[in-house]
Amino acid sequence: MNDVWARGLRASGYLLVAFGSGLAMLVALPLTLVVVLTVPIGGIGFMLLPPWLGAVGRIAAWHQGQASRLLRVPVPALPDTGVPGFRALWREPSTRRVLLWMPVFAVVSLFAGLLGLFAVTLPLSSVQFLFWWALPEGQELQFLWFPADSWGTALATVAVQLVLGFALFRWAVVPAAKAHARMNLRLLAPTEAELLAARVDELSRTRADVVDAHGAELRRIERDLHDGTQARLVSIAMQLGVAREALAEDPRLAALLKNAHEGTEEAMSELREVIRGIYPPILADRGLAGALSALAARTTVTTRLDVGELGTLPVAAETAAYFVVTEAVTNAVRHSTAREIGVRLDRVGAVLRVSVRDDGAGGVDESRGSGVTGIRRRVAALDGTVRVDSPAGGPTVVEVELPCGS
Repeated sequence: MNDVWARGLRASGYLLVAFGSGLAMLVALPLTLVVVLTVPIGGIGFMLLPPWLGAVGRIAAWHQGQASRLLRVPVPALPDTGVPGFRALWREPSTRRVLLWMPVFAVVSLFAGLLGLFAVTLPLSSVQFLFWWALPEGQELQFLWFPADSWGTALATVAVQLVLGFALFRWAVVPAAKAHARMNLRLLAPTEAELLAARVDELSRTRADVVDAHGAELRRIERDLHDGTQARLVSIAMQLGVAREALAEDPRLAALLKNAHEGTEEAMSELREVIRGIYPPILADRGLAGALSALAARTTVTTRLDVGELGTLPVAAETAAYFVVTEAVTNAVRHSTAREIGVRLDRVGAVLRVSVRDDGAGGVDESRGSGVTGIRRRVAALDGTVRVDSPAGGPTVVEVELPCGS
């Protein structure tokens, strides 16, 4: 029984709040129309409409939360993208939802709120009929057009109002409040397409964060290997070399030291290759433009490098661009009999564009291990794109676009 009363009181409170908000929304509707009409009149609406709709949207979101708590169901929320501009605001599906919600909410809240108001006021107003006798001559209380002019009619009126109030609490208020809450959620809920798009955007952002963190971690590992492990191996190799010279008269010991010395040098060579594969040290020392200049200088085929204004690049994008150019230039030197290679890098907004062109024989076949597959995988990890144009007879053009926004 206590639970019935608690649900009824909670539902009545919800409906009373909705009733007050519905009255306020009746005032807000013509004001919204006025704000919209100020758009073509002097352009004032360009400044007024975004904050106005933002305020209405916050009210709608609050009522959506109230409905969610009443029904005890979660509300799918879209990430906050800040205050959009005027044009973006009109394109937002949430704007259309709020504008549709406003009149429906105002009308439904008035009728449903009256039900909650009756449920609360009927038991309270019934008390006044017990004081019918204290009213001045010529004044009387009425309920449903029946005057309370005696104890019989007064007590009957009190009983009827209490029964009606209890009936409203027991069988009408809670269903009405739930129906109102479901209407709020249905009108304000984002569509499946919006939720999917928001999820894709969130995954893109989190993947970019993971890739950046991964690139920074690889850079840290490269520094640790270069400054720590490689330095130790160099020291061990030097000590083995000195010991080998000092013990040259003992053939067996000299042979062991020789093998250890050569093994250490091989380990250093392998370690250098691993370091270059993780994060080329030249990138940390000279940056992307400097690293590519060094690559062009040591390439046996004439390589022309054109680097535009790149700004500050994420570590992952910088590393991917370096390896893309390295792989494409290596392919051109080894397989295309090219006489000249052209490399161009430029940045347009949040996109880094890389283009490698050679005048070789063309006819790149990715199925035969041309190296383009590795480029595609590396670029795909950053959500970039790769285009390869290599007709028979050449030229071969590899174009890559890498997202590099902050």
